[in-house]
Amino acid sequence: MAKAPVNEVFSTLKSYARKLSDGERTPAEIASALNDWAHESGQTLKAKISEEVEAAVLKMGFVKREEFDALVREVNALKKGSKSPAKKSATKKAPVKKSAAKKAAKPVKKSTKRGL
Repeated sequence: MAKAPVNEVFSTLKSYARKLSDGERTPAEIASALNDWAHESGQTLKAKISEEVEAAVLKMGFVKREEFDALVREVNALKKGSKSPAKKSATKKAPVKKSAAKKAAKPVKKSTKRGL
């Protein structure tokens, strides 16, 4: 696999050298074309490396940092959201228990009054 990119580099350089020696292009044009070609090749190589790394990382079961951070934010939001309803329900339950205790206490008092 390493020979193909090396052969591509040499064939590109030979092509530019031939165009320069034939007078088809000026040295400035050749330099600009080589610079553009190198930049494009670098971008292609970065993209390929990124794809390969991502595929290998996914195979290992890892997640991206951005995904992990998003999950942490979501969990924290859920924790904050679940704390406030729990407090509200606790305050609602407390009066219900008190009123149930009062209702239970009232009949007991009435029955004791009847017995007296």
